[in-house]
Amino acid sequence: MSTYAYTRVDDEEGARMPTGNVGKQPYLGLTGTRLAGWVTVACTAAMVLFGYDQGVFGGIIITPDFLETMGNPSPGLQGAIVALYDIGCLFGALAAMAIGDRFGRKKTFLIGVVIMSLGALMQACSYTVSQMIISRIITGLGNGINTATAPVWQSETCKPSWRGKLVVFEMVMNIAGFSLSNWMTYGFSYVSGSSSWRVPIAFQLVFSVILLGTIPWLPESPRWLLMQGRETEGVDVLVALHGDGATAADEYIEHQKMEILDAVRLEKDMAPGWGDIIHLRTGETGMIQRLLLGAGAQLMQQLVGINVTSYYLPLVLQNSVGLSNNMSRFLAACNSVSYLLFSFAGIALIERAGRRKLMMWGAAGQCMCYMFISACLARADDPVDGASYGRGATFFFFAYYLFFGICWQGVPWLYPVEINSLAMRTKGAALATASNWLANYVIVEITPSGIASMGWRFYLIWMFFNALFVPVVWLFYPETANRHLEDIDRLYRENSKMVFVFRNKEAIQMERPQRFVDADNLRLRTGETLSGQHGEQDVDVGDSLRKRTSS
Repeated sequence: MSTYAYTRVDDEEGARMPTGNVGKQPYLGLTGTRLAGWVTVACTAAMVLFGYDQGVFGGIIITPDFLETMGNPSPGLQGAIVALYDIGCLFGALAAMAIGDRFGRKKTFLIGVVIMSLGALMQACSYTVSQMIISRIITGLGNGINTATAPVWQSETCKPSWRGKLVVFEMVMNIAGFSLSNWMTYGFSYVSGSSSWRVPIAFQLVFSVILLGTIPWLPESPRWLLMQGRETEGVDVLVALHGDGATAADEYIEHQKMEILDAVRLEKDMAPGWGDIIHLRTGETGMIQRLLLGAGAQLMQQLVGINVTSYYLPLVLQNSVGLSNNMSRFLAACNSVSYLLFSFAGIALIERAGRRKLMMWGAAGQCMCYMFISACLARADDPVDGASYGRGATFFFFAYYLFFGICWQGVPWLYPVEINSLAMRTKGAALATASNWLANYVIVEITPSGIASMGWRFYLIWMFFNALFVPVVWLFYPETANRHLEDIDRLYRENSKMVFVFRNKEAIQMERPQRFVDADNLRLRTGETLSGQHGEQDVDVGDSLRKRTSS
């Protein structure tokens, strides 16, 4: 049995000192909600940049000066120029998995911002296809690091009751970036010369300035600090994030610290390494199921067909519906505004409806939209009613974005953070993000050629996937709303072989299971026992008992 030493601030001097940075004013003197708000500003800026970078090439790829500068690339080469950005994002996510736990959330985030800024500058200065492709890959590398790191940092620095709302809000701001890019490219379509596409690309650097001006002075994740054994620094951050004159000796801060340390120590004893995971030797952690569920949520987000339209909606409206260049750009920009406005509904529903219901409702609605899009486009060439069918297809493209914005925009980014254990949270989020970008690459690569060769039948592929995902979510995905991050650890520790979840009431109910609430209340009542003052104790965590020895 392992022996653990718990550090407390029990002496009179320590009880008077709120943090280890006595006499200093870290984080520009901000604490509590204001400090957490600035963390949200940084994470939100990263997601706005992510959305902007996703959407900007949708308008650029049909810009005459860009096509002429790049030698009028074929549909296949256009797909490669756009899609290889996603390969960069894939490797960036994998890099975050390798360096995220080593360097921490802040440093990893800063590395991603610097790389992405360099790539954006290179894109704006490109004159050949090869230069543009290399620049896109570099930009993607930085964005992959950012998108794998920001949700983890946000989740580990905010209150549990705000975690879902904030991550979804950041994904809504991702749509704001997407909308901004559509209006930028539409506005600059009236500008002649290379400025029509170079300025919209270079505009990404505005967000880089915001990120480089905020990240360096913000707090590191307290969970990461405690996981690294930097207990004093971790408690300092917990105190700062709590605010309201809190000190390291306060019961609430002590409880938070002990909850995190408890999970860290259990993971050090029980969490398997990558070799164990590859050989399916994961013990009683449910690690394989949880990694697959997190990665699967991101994979499904791509296979519902969002980037068929996110990257190419002007191209889709021009080539599939038959609209003019300017009208295609204008409608794409208008669509991005409705997409943004309706996505705010996701913030209100993320905790009320839960993760499971949003994913199932969204997939069902998106399936219906693609079914009607395919039916309308099949008749769009009708010499009599073709225009009416084209308008019908455009309407259902708009409707698709409403379902996706409300239901699927935020949940797949939040779910890998919530479903994975503390020790695997960074790796799990990075692996999930990598699966997102791999699927993203395939879809963005095949879309121009798929539209050109298959016509309306191309959209039946995405109708099928959306129909498939309704039963997949119902069968396999546990609810993570209204749970503490450590509750999922307990659920899988007690049900390590669980694959199908629909029969497990605790796994799918919206309310936090009462026995988890009771266990937390017990911990608060027996704080000194949990901090190792009275030797070996049995601590009730539900149906099972864990023994912990301290010295």
